[in-house]
Amino acid sequence: MKSNIIDGTLESQVAAIRGFNRFYTRKLGIIEPKLLHSPFTLQEARIIYELAHREHCTATDLVGDLDLDAGFVSRTLQTLQRRQIVTRKPSKADKRVNEVALTAKGRAAAADLESRSRSEVAALLKQMDGNRRVAVVRAMSTIEQSLEPVAEKPVGFLLRSHRVGDMGWVVSRQGRAYAEEYGWDISYEALVAEICAQFLRSFDPTYEHCWIAEVDGEPVGSIFLVNGGNGIAKLRLLLVEEKARGLGVGRALVEQCIRSAREKRYKKMTLWTQSILVAARGIYARAGFQRVKEENHHSFGVDLIGETWELEL
Repeated sequence: MKSNIIDGTLESQVAAIRGFNRFYTRKLGIIEPKLLHSPFTLQEARIIYELAHREHCTATDLVGDLDLDAGFVSRTLQTLQRRQIVTRKPSKADKRVNEVALTAKGRAAAADLESRSRSEVAALLKQMDGNRRVAVVRAMSTIEQSLEPVAEKPVGFLLRSHRVGDMGWVVSRQGRAYAEEYGWDISYEALVAEICAQFLRSFDPTYEHCWIAEVDGEPVGSIFLVNGGNGIAKLRLLLVEEKARGLGVGRALVEQCIRSAREKRYKKMTLWTQSILVAARGIYARAGFQRVKEENHHSFGVDLIGETWELEL
């Protein structure tokens, strides 16, 4: 008798979850032929999202991590490659293996998909009052944490104040990283050099700071807190080296910058970023920043969408 009760309970729970899945996919338009009225199917969008948030990825990685059929992944990648969304090139670590990466067009598509998704969810939340929003978010967090508990990751890095020689490293690494990953020209490196030079010339430790992230004594990231005047702090030049991504370095740098701005009694923090910098924008959003302005511009040799984000302190 006890076994039947357990089986009946489980059956009703299965039905409830399946019912919720049908409701939620319909609510977000996931079952439509094209996701969020974009040019991409759900599976194409999943692959684009994964590539936007990884530094190194192969077709085999996508098959395993997304639990997709290998033939399907291969065909989808071929389609995306013909549409100039992805590119394939031999891995630096193993020339026998091809890595898959987003092109500039692909990164723009990833940013567009994220914007569409954010707008869709925002539209849902706007229909609710504050208490219902909190309840929905809390319930979703409970589902995620119950189904896949987050494993603790070793910190593996430390944050320190800048010292002699760090500005040269920041200029060099910023220039190279954005040239290699996004195709920006040398004018961006020149801008970073100007920002660093100005920071050193007018540095006031009462209101400003620079943090360098280190792993085993080697710099792997940086961020600047700069006085913007009128009680406004500026967050500038966030950078995390490719080899240190996934350790939480970017999040730690941003949180440290915000914490220091509050200690220095700033009223607001602002930053300027680009729509294609998906990973950084995710960190800013999770830290509480709100996007308040966007504009098209041509800078660093490419067409970009600049975004201004703000955080009330």
